Amino acid sequence: MAAIVARRAACLSVRLLGRIEVLTSDGGHVRLSGRHAQALFALLVLLRRPRSRDSIAAELWPESDGASSAGLRQALWLVRSGLSAAGLDPDAVLEVEPDTLCLRPEALLEIDVTSFEDCARRSACSDETAISLYRGDLVEGLGHECFASERERLSDLYEDALAKVAEHRLQAGDLDGARVVAEDLLARDPLREEAHAILIAVHGMLGTRSQVVRRYRRLEAILARELDVAPLPETDATYRLAIARTIARSHERAITIDPPAPTLLVAIGS
Repeated sequence: MAAIVARRAACLSVRLLGRIEVLTSDGGHVRLSGRHAQALFALLVLLRRPRSRDSIAAELWPESDGASSAGLRQALWLVRSGLSAAGLDPDAVLEVEPDTLCLRPEALLEIDVTSFEDCARRSACSDETAISLYRGDLVEGLGHECFASERERLSDLYEDALAKVAEHRLQAGDLDGARVVAEDLLARDPLREEAHAILIAVHGMLGTRSQVVRRYRRLEAILARELDVAPLPETDATYRLAIARTIARSHERAITIDPPAPTLLVAIGS
């Protein structure tokens, strides 16, 4: 009876964005001891189909020869131990054959990578929702090269969503919100010109001319140093508009501080 209950509970929510987390259907945690066990489980989640043991071992230990098979057996034992400790039947989660490994599709209830990617690519799901689903880069803390290309692809998708959110917030008049997201984007990729343009526009609307000029010069320097190119024409247009807005704001403040003297009318013949 215990085995039957365990099999029914083998529906997992897997979080691979940021630190890896594996949650059971009743809210429990599956503890995966060691980086190699975590990497094996993450790789099986991403593959979602049977793969040969040799190819999996080569992915996880690309520079190892005979030791990779032993490492795979140890990592698999640790994964099975973690599932058992969480009250699950490992065979209800893992499909282990003499030559292949995979996760059983029915054992996976939710994968955050899939949820994020589906949201980022569907117009019905907002970009704000998409960025909220991205808790961090793929399997942070695991340096295995086999995750590098997928990590970069998902990171690019996230950064594209950040750029859209920053632009939407700017258009909606949420200047502080646009600034925060644009700065987050630049912290990840200083070459994202659209983020620089949004910050230039924000400071133009706030009337801070020195910040507009400083931001534009910083962009020029980065593009010249890294790509040997000048800012795009649309960025130049944003810069000119921002400068014009700061001048207009300055005139408005000057009028408020020093209003024109009232005109005295003298009646003729009075």
